[in-house]
Amino acid sequence: MENTTIDNVEVINIPKIIDAERRGNLCVIENDILPYSVERVYYLFDVPSDANRGGHSHIACHELLVALSGSFDVVIKDGTNEKTITLNKPDKGLLIVDGIWRELENFSSGAVCLVLASEVYKEEDYIREYSQFVESKQ
Repeated sequence: MENTTIDNVEVINIPKIIDAERRGNLCVIENDILPYSVERVYYLFDVPSDANRGGHSHIACHELLVALSGSFDVVIKDGTNEKTITLNKPDKGLLIVDGIWRELENFSSGAVCLVLASEVYKEEDYIREYSQFVESKQ
């Protein structure tokens, strides 16, 4: 795990194609906008507004989070600094590198969070206790 900070997390623009005939828009995520190959895709939906998701960090995995519908907040922490980013547009993605704690909260009704991960699921890649995460950063 690199010595990453919240400054390594970035909002990226997902290329959007606007249909001239007003049939709706199309967003495209291809390998050229991600610094990794996608190994796992999953999504969160029907999350109650008072529920929290995430609450972990990854040792090696990078993830792109996209609000396909609705909105939610992503609280990112690096052991020293903290920042909250609201995702509410399907053409914006939050690129979270390894070594960053994340918590997802304040889900709107109908929110859908798409995640494109650089690794397949491996429990040993997760740090699930915040105190252990802070220790790993020192």
